[in-house]
Amino acid sequence: MTFKTKESRLLLVLSSFFVANAIISEFIGVKIFSVEASLGINKFDINLFGVPNLSFNMSVGVITWPVIFIMTDIINEYFGVKQVRFLSILTAVLIGGAFVIVAAAMWLEPSDFWVTQHIDGKEVDMPRAFQAIFGQGMWIIVGSITAFIIGQMADVLIFHRIKKITGDRALWLRATGSTVVSQLIDSFVVIFIAFYLNPQFNWSWQMVAAIGLVGYTYKFIIALAMTPILYLMHVAIDNYLGKELAAEMIRSATRE
Repeated sequence: MTFKTKESRLLLVLSSFFVANAIISEFIGVKIFSVEASLGINKFDINLFGVPNLSFNMSVGVITWPVIFIMTDIINEYFGVKQVRFLSILTAVLIGGAFVIVAAAMWLEPSDFWVTQHIDGKEVDMPRAFQAIFGQGMWIIVGSITAFIIGQMADVLIFHRIKKITGDRALWLRATGSTVVSQLIDSFVVIFIAFYLNPQFNWSWQMVAAIGLVGYTYKFIIALAMTPILYLMHVAIDNYLGKELAAEMIRSATRE
């Protein structure tokens, strides 16, 4: 198979960005950042369900999430539900495979000269640092992959249902509507598995609800903010494909 047609090249590019950002998200997600501090504003002091002092502390993995959101909806729009489902399952398998490779990398015995390094004048235990960054717990891995699959399946289903009702109109409604619902599911599934079911943390349901809701609020705002970019990409793709081919692909995707 060669990528000679415009539609095949488009699918290749969109799929590559989708898969790459999903995998990157899993590995950079170990870092937690403060949204307020990054924006230079005072931290919010939120109290939800009896859980005090909550603020927008997010996994860095969320910075790639808008790309995944846009790729999901664009692929769904032009190529249909089956393509997104296949790509989502493939991505989940690749993420699982990546964790297996990382586990093998951590198992390998480090070279003597690499064990201790001096970085910015400080002595760093490199095997321990490598373990801390890449050695995510099994509960978190399972929670993350499960949430990704469920969230993606919900996204494509809702997107397609809204599209059947609205037709080619209201791109913002099917894109944003499917995303806010799927991310609601994603936000709570990963926390429920990784921190509620995990006996190592033993979180209460109040903590799951409060922290999940704070995280979802951030994702909801970002989903709304990304809507203009989705429209710009839609226009760019229509211009690349040509109006006639683009319209035919959208009609074909809707019939699936």
